[in-house]
Amino acid sequence: MLVGHGTENDFVVLPDPDGSLWPDDRLDAALVRRLCDRRAGLGGDGVLRLVRSVHVPDAAAVLGGHLGSCEWFMDHRNADGTTAEMCGNGIRLFLHALVGEGLLDRATCEAGVLVGTRGGPRRVGATADGNYWVDMGPAREFGAGETRLAGRTFGGIAVSMGNPHLACLTDAAVDTLDLTGTPEVDAVLFPDGVNVELVNVVEPGAHVRLRVVERGVGRRGPAAPAPARPPTRRSPPRDGPRGRSSWTSPGVACRCR
Repeated sequence: MLVGHGTENDFVVLPDPDGSLWPDDRLDAALVRRLCDRRAGLGGDGVLRLVRSVHVPDAAAVLGGHLGSCEWFMDHRNADGTTAEMCGNGIRLFLHALVGEGLLDRATCEAGVLVGTRGGPRRVGATADGNYWVDMGPAREFGAGETRLAGRTFGGIAVSMGNPHLACLTDAAVDTLDLTGTPEVDAVLFPDGVNVELVNVVEPGAHVRLRVVERGVGRRGPAAPAPARPPTRRSPPRDGPRGRSSWTSPGVACRCR
């Protein structure tokens, strides 16, 4: 077992290349909850199993024709034991663990490798300076929604990045909000739950600040690169050779392009 984090989104990591150490009948919801318990277990926002796609029973269904291109599959479980489709922080940690365990050569990852997830294939890669990147793919809007949280109602945009999000622009300083409660959301729009992001635009087109209440986990900092999500369409990235923007959350920062 390993424990690691991507921008403080922390996970218990289980290397299981051939699928024999942590099969589904062992890695059940109860065990995931025990592993992620911050008092009685190792503690984490979830569990990532490093496993080859051919050993994941539902990989063929979620990857389709991409199955042969995805040697590895990120078997991701939330802290409450439910399965999760995709996590931008988790998949970067996933690649780091594959490299650290000698299952992939770092140099070959610089151009990116396809990794299977329950949200579909994602390309993730390593940089020469020791960092990691992920191509999150296009954001898909599927409606407008709202949440009742911290004694207030926030309107937002429902968007899928492989997993569901409700991204809410707000003028309320996100650092001051009490996010210990459970967000109230539309169960019809979000039948499997949703990550709720509260977003402040610090500098239009260049910098946003956010906090997240993540389904199956609860309050935390970042969940995935927010500038890929629709709220920033109201403040598009700056024109330039790199098209970079950044997002921050308490204690962490990431770049997006």
